Amino acid sequence: MAEAKSPAPIAHRPSPNDSLMARFNEAADLINLDQRYRDVISAPERVIIVHLPVKLDDGTTRVFEGYRVIHSTVMGPSKGGIRYAPFVDLDEVKALAGWMTFKCALVGLPYGGAKGGITLNPKIRSTDELERITRAYTRMLKDVFGEDSDIPAPDMGTSGREMAWIFHEYSRIYGYTPGVVTGKPLHLGGSKGRVPATGWGVMLSTMLGMQKLGLKPESSTVAIQGFGNVGSWAAKLLDDQGLKIIAVSDHTGGHYDPTGINIREAVKWLKKNGTLEGFEGTRISNEELLALDVDILVPAALENVITEENAANVRAKLIVEGANGPVSSNADHILDGNGVVIIPDILANAGGVVVSYFEWVQNRRGHYYSEEEIRDKTAPILTEAFDRVWATHEKYGCTLRIAAYIEAMQRLATGIDLEGNF
Repeated sequence: MAEAKSPAPIAHRPSPNDSLMARFNEAADLINLDQRYRDVISAPERVIIVHLPVKLDDGTTRVFEGYRVIHSTVMGPSKGGIRYAPFVDLDEVKALAGWMTFKCALVGLPYGGAKGGITLNPKIRSTDELERITRAYTRMLKDVFGEDSDIPAPDMGTSGREMAWIFHEYSRIYGYTPGVVTGKPLHLGGSKGRVPATGWGVMLSTMLGMQKLGLKPESSTVAIQGFGNVGSWAAKLLDDQGLKIIAVSDHTGGHYDPTGINIREAVKWLKKNGTLEGFEGTRISNEELLALDVDILVPAALENVITEENAANVRAKLIVEGANGPVSSNADHILDGNGVVIIPDILANAGGVVVSYFEWVQNRRGHYYSEEEIRDKTAPILTEAFDRVWATHEKYGCTLRIAAYIEAMQRLATGIDLEGNF
């Protein structure tokens, strides 16, 4: 019996892959990208579907469906996380893999893009069940994964724990191979700075965007939807920069305080209780949080939380996409028409994959950096990418999102040329 999928979290949920392709085509049209490049870049190289029979704690066997999409290896081995969620499907994984291709190209990493996922609800599975599922998934993909071919990482519903299981299972088959996966625990060859890396990149992108818009930290307000690893770290780091965070939320709802949320207490509450439910502040819905009158909105939860149905309600001046695909393509023109500036996901949340790259490098070299060294190496990469995207946005008169796609696809086109005829 296959794991039943729960209803999609967003009513009439738009296709993430359709959003990806709509933006790709808009950017390609703007620069008159040759059809050869369009064809190569737009089509995933490999789509793998696996079925995992796993014995549960009660003695029954359940078959879980898993995916791994290798979108591109033009720029190097494919790189991308593994997601555990009840709504994971092939369309979503294809989109996430494509975004990884563009993200890695945009920030100049020697990687292509990939993504994986298993359709399950990790909250209702025991630790032993999750370990058996993860190891079964690794065995099924043992000929796909590899430190020179395809390198997984954590994503929604997974963490260093699952990466440790993948590393261990893969190493049982092929021998000690720490570079096969990133996001590992520190004592297994993980990198310092990896856990906060995505949130740190969101903070840096926010500060760079604020400079361009003339927003001052001491007078700017922020709302953050999603308080997992990315959202909570972004909240703490933005709070450190002097911004006032007046709303945060998770899947149980939002918490609003116009005088400012105590972020440290919110993190403590989350660690103690598992959710933000019951935390201080006025209770609001996630939908209400998106419509708050704030300077900066950070959607750091799921795809498609801002669509054409609610985009007109957004009052923020700046959206910084902590999540992948939180704004659907049919909402872009509404937000742009209302003067909302968006720092897109493939730029704003690239801190995680940059530090993953440094973890992979450290594993290959057997030499490890301090957290300060990691940030000193990461900041110039993200800042330079931001500056290039902003310059392209001004050159073509397009949104930052389309500018980011243009930058990424131009690098990919060069990579295709350097591969030669095929």
